[in-house]
Amino acid sequence: QVQLVESGGGLVQAGGSLRLSCAASGSVFRIQAMRWYRQAPGKQRESVAGITSGGSTNYADSVKGRFTISRDNAKNTVYLQMDSLKPEDTAVYYCNLDVMDTWYSSRDYWGQGTQVTVSS
Repeated sequence: QVQLVESGGGLVQAGGSLRLSCAASGSVFRIQAMRWYRQAPGKQRESVAGITSGGSTNYADSVKGRFTISRDNAKNTVYLQMDSLKPEDTAVYYCNLDVMDTWYSSRDYWGQGTQVTVSS
């Protein structure tokens, strides 16, 4: 079994920064793709950023140039550095990891979510 623990959310003024973390523990053989999603009240969950096992990254257009995703494979952790935050970034942020628990099997895991609130 694998557990994900998210941290780093909070309340920040517009223009400020936050750094989210998501750490995996338990039966982790290797982690493939790592992603961040967010869900604002009354809206569908949307993809924010992703990073492959090789380090390639992709971002939603709405966060390009402001957010940076990174990973520390030794710590089984993915980060989301969020700069120049805007009120429209307010949402619950979820990490999603494609975890291999053996060399031949993998499954998706979700973090518990962390609230990010940006005041204007």
